[in-house]
Amino acid sequence: MPGLISRGVFVTAVDSRPAGVIGTDPVPAGTAHRPPRARAMAFVALTKPRIIELLLITTVPVMFLAAGGVPSLWRVLATVVGGYLSAGGANALNMYIDRDIDALMHRTEQRPLVTGIVSPRECLVFGISLAVVSTAWFAVLVNPLSAALSLTAILYYVFVYTLWLKRRTAQNIVWGGVAGCLQVFIGWSAVRDELAWAPFVLFLVLFFWTPPHYWPLSMKVKDDYERVGVPMLPVVAGNQVVARQIVLYSWVMVLTSLTLWWPLGATSWFYPVVAAVLGAFWLKEAHGLQSRAKAGITGAKLKEMRLFHWSITYATLLFVAIAVDPFLH
Repeated sequence: MPGLISRGVFVTAVDSRPAGVIGTDPVPAGTAHRPPRARAMAFVALTKPRIIELLLITTVPVMFLAAGGVPSLWRVLATVVGGYLSAGGANALNMYIDRDIDALMHRTEQRPLVTGIVSPRECLVFGISLAVVSTAWFAVLVNPLSAALSLTAILYYVFVYTLWLKRRTAQNIVWGGVAGCLQVFIGWSAVRDELAWAPFVLFLVLFFWTPPHYWPLSMKVKDDYERVGVPMLPVVAGNQVVARQIVLYSWVMVLTSLTLWWPLGATSWFYPVVAAVLGAFWLKEAHGLQSRAKAGITGAKLKEMRLFHWSITYATLLFVAIAVDPFLH
């Protein structure tokens, strides 16, 4: 990305993070004698494959919706590969920036930069390379609009979320989630080479989905975030406040998901039925978490991870319904 992420500019941006952050290189690089297989798996881990799986689940079904049926399989493959490279590059750069706090959090203490199996320089070069290759891939094999959206997602995730929002505000997840939401635009534009109201609605669904998806996990690992000074909402507010926000976002998300059917009219009867059923289960879990938080329940009995795990199932099934619906429309 010429002119945007030169090594000097990028390192300067990292070094300008808030005071109170532990040193940038928590462990020695010591990578020379690592087994090749372990090294290869470490570079795969830098891309955060489990997160990318969810991003692709929200990309490919939108391509079916945009095509009104089965899109070009070559176009799907090109989009999936480009999407993996793009998200993988952003995730690697995120690990480069956060390597100091990753070393102090139990949830992330086995990441490649923390263990030393990959050096910070290797991670930086790897992340930038994936970002450049993915942008070129989209531009040549898909279309320029998808390339621009992919590059926007990378830059937003690295500079807006990781470098600016994450360590400064409890709204980090709310606005930082925009990067992941852009995947629906990429899926749609890969087929249509334009944008429309349907992907915008799905963008909003994912925007309102992200906070109630991630806040339950943040509640579970609140001590980790508190230890490193990252102001996730559960760190700066009590469980009751977090649970109330989860319920609010959940209701807006479910209602927004139904607008794809009415008034937009972009689906048949199948999608709204599935969306309503999935939304009802989601709201049941969200209100259950709020009730337990109001009762002052803490620890394992709070069962906050039930909503976190259900949120992944919800997103998966909702977008499967989006992919199936064109065949019934």
